[in-house]
Amino acid sequence: MKTKKTAVLILAVSFLLAGAVFIRAQEEETDVEGAKDHPLLSRMKNFFISDYSARYDEHEFYISESDSKTVEGDRTRIDYQLKEGAPQPSPLQIKRNYANAMKTLGAKLLHEDEDYACWTLVKGGQEIWIDVQVYNDGWNYELNIIQIAAMVQEVTANEMLDALNKDGFIALYINFDTGKYDLKPESQGTIDQIIALLADNADLNVSIEGHTDNVGQPAANKTLSEQRARAVRDAVVKGGVSASRVDAVGWGQERPVADNRSEDGRAKNRRVEIVKK
Repeated sequence: MKTKKTAVLILAVSFLLAGAVFIRAQEEETDVEGAKDHPLLSRMKNFFISDYSARYDEHEFYISESDSKTVEGDRTRIDYQLKEGAPQPSPLQIKRNYANAMKTLGAKLLHEDEDYACWTLVKGGQEIWIDVQVYNDGWNYELNIIQIAAMVQEVTANEMLDALNKDGFIALYINFDTGKYDLKPESQGTIDQIIALLADNADLNVSIEGHTDNVGQPAANKTLSEQRARAVRDAVVKGGVSASRVDAVGWGQERPVADNRSEDGRAKNRRVEIVKK
């Protein structure tokens, strides 16, 4: 037979458990820690941020039914989820909300289908790409915003020399447009440091070796990596270094240093290495 004290204890525990469930449910419908809306765009009413990242990265934007463009830069990815019990908007309503915002910003619509839309705009002299992908008939949606900018890698000739003496190589993330091998202006600082390294160390000979991720055909990736390695070698030779001291090799996707199944891993695999001979 239950005593009054036991009944009170059971009731108290029940209230505590119910309270914990309620608090947990509330927490699940608040923005994840560190998340925030992008300064350009606000969220739909009754949505919270369920996942968020802001970092230098790449994203594939669909510019037609059969074509896409991979863009890299300062990427903000925001996953929005509808709060429990809130009226569920249609995918069209979500797209129209952002289309109106894009129109106000002066953006250009590139592609739109039932659950997706993509735009570009230029603001403050910076090219910006935006897309919205709606899921589960409007229950959640993903917003991607990439501001095109070069990932700056500040490395000195002395740091390169230390790495070469210690490890025999150093990986440099020199920027190229997707599928191209033309050196971009923001890479000149790194090129200058390679030139300084070789100018200050007359006995040092190196191999400049290009690497790619596994996106695309292996043969094409190998050719592209060779072209990129030669582009760096040619820039170094143009800076006054003897061509006999610098080789250029392309390995394509043959020597990954990270998992190609993730965007982070692919970014690490797209690299140019300076290897001590």
